[in-house]
Amino acid sequence: MMSRILSIDVFFDFICPWCLIGKRQLQVALLKLQESHPDVEVVLIWRGVQLLPHIPVEGVPFDAFYQQRLGSPDAVRMRQAQVRQAAHAVGVDIDFSKIKLMPNTAKAHQLLAMAIQVGTAIQIDQLLERLFSAYFHLSEDLGDSENLLKIAQSCGFAADDINNASGQLDQPFDSANTGSNGVPYFIFNQRLAVAGAHPAETLYTAMLEALVTQG
Repeated sequence: MMSRILSIDVFFDFICPWCLIGKRQLQVALLKLQESHPDVEVVLIWRGVQLLPHIPVEGVPFDAFYQQRLGSPDAVRMRQAQVRQAAHAVGVDIDFSKIKLMPNTAKAHQLLAMAIQVGTAIQIDQLLERLFSAYFHLSEDLGDSENLLKIAQSCGFAADDINNASGQLDQPFDSANTGSNGVPYFIFNQRLAVAGAHPAETLYTAMLEALVTQG
């Protein structure tokens, strides 16, 4: 039996908790697809979206940024509680008190773009997970080149590739654009789009619909 191809474009930013939640939901949906349609080959295409391109390279204090953005400490607490509840439902613990810096994510996206060119699918996923964890769990600066290169090394990328990446991190980042759809944003087989962090069942259904319309 010939395998069918399902391409999934995933638009995301590392500082977006809904993108981390959406990634977990996507993983569950992909496991279900693998069980029900083992003949389908999935091609994941990660498309970086820099949500806050005007953040200085050195970043800004996290708490002050969100209080200014949402208007009051109470509004911040309510939003963070909503996010934590959604994250907990997919097995992710986000402790906002540990996040000290709102970083500029251009360099992190450049690093991932390099990784996609030279890495295996496993390495790319490891790097994605590590970069999300750097921000949400480890209080690491995603705008710091030295830290990013150490993260790449920890994911098994070759020294030559890391050296090449070091010269690319400061290049302007060409952010993907979802228009008014925000992130996360998924496009299945370049025709069926799903905006937002939906349950895994919704993503799985979208996958099946994309395969049907593929013919």
